[in-house]
Amino acid sequence: MSLICLADYEAYAKDNLPKATWEYYAAGADDCCTRDDNLLAFKRIRLRPRMLRDVSVTDTRTAILGTEISCPIGIAPTAFHCLAWPDGEMSTARAAETLNVCYVASTYSTCSVEEIVTAAPDGFRWFQLYIYRDRKLSEQLVRRVEALGFKALVLTVDVPYTGKRRSDIRNNFRLPPHLKVKNFEGVFELFLQGHCGPDNYGVPANTLDPSISWRDIHWLRSLTRLPIIIKGILTKEDAELAVEHGVQGIVVSNHGGRQLDGELATIDALSEIVDAVQGRIEVYIDGGIRTGSDVLKALALGAKCVFIGRPIVWGLAYKGEEGVRGVLQILTDEFRLSMALSGCRNISEINRNLVQFSRL
Repeated sequence: MSLICLADYEAYAKDNLPKATWEYYAAGADDCCTRDDNLLAFKRIRLRPRMLRDVSVTDTRTAILGTEISCPIGIAPTAFHCLAWPDGEMSTARAAETLNVCYVASTYSTCSVEEIVTAAPDGFRWFQLYIYRDRKLSEQLVRRVEALGFKALVLTVDVPYTGKRRSDIRNNFRLPPHLKVKNFEGVFELFLQGHCGPDNYGVPANTLDPSISWRDIHWLRSLTRLPIIIKGILTKEDAELAVEHGVQGIVVSNHGGRQLDGELATIDALSEIVDAVQGRIEVYIDGGIRTGSDVLKALALGAKCVFIGRPIVWGLAYKGEEGVRGVLQILTDEFRLSMALSGCRNISEINRNLVQFSRL
């Protein structure tokens, strides 16, 4: 089977993964309006290409937080990669290392951070973090990843409670017995003994701290010298607060439409956030990126880098590390072609004049 675009990988994964696993990865909250609008919103943006620009040589390289990457495409934090491929996140890490892109490892990985680093020792990695009611759990994770050479913390702030994902409820989704949330291996066993109530995707329910607030940014900064990036911002008001609280970056994200249904598509929220921060910190985006022209549109609206989630899992389901490399290479090649056809020779030539919004 020849897979030539991300939609091909999606179709393969849907046909070959177990139903409950596919629906876990594909799930959105409630009616899935936000999940679907993340895709549709990109289609409402039109490109305004420039001609006769000598695009015989193009360069997709850029830098995020001072580290050069091969293209402005990274791997967003997604959980449970071993559901899609036996060595899961280790395959993901190796693919990212080979292509020199940023991999944001999830707290909810089915490989430990130590296993991820061993699999791809020279990879460029950030770590996605939640804050738990027992702050020592979060603190221990921060100290582990800093010691392992992760380059930044990506604090997810849009999950004070888990969104209502109907398919997971209907399927009574649970990790199979042979898989664990490896970063917490041994930590929750005492809690789970005799535990018959609901868990929260592999850990006991009610472990995430819903009281998280801006004060916790100061607490987190006191623990580490790593840059802190906040993931889950959708408004200029919160973007301004992020700058005031000294973080180094924002990921404009709605958790892939898995949290609050009916909220903004990420690409629709991007411009006001870029305008609010005025270059003081870096702005990234995830959600709905499926083609190279989507990447181009996000950069034109001010994103420094895009991060993709579900397509990485589709690549894993196809052929592990090779599949993830395939997904990333297709997206990179499409991005380079979209740049050239729009008259952009390098990242610095991409700007807001390249796009306009249209009604479908």
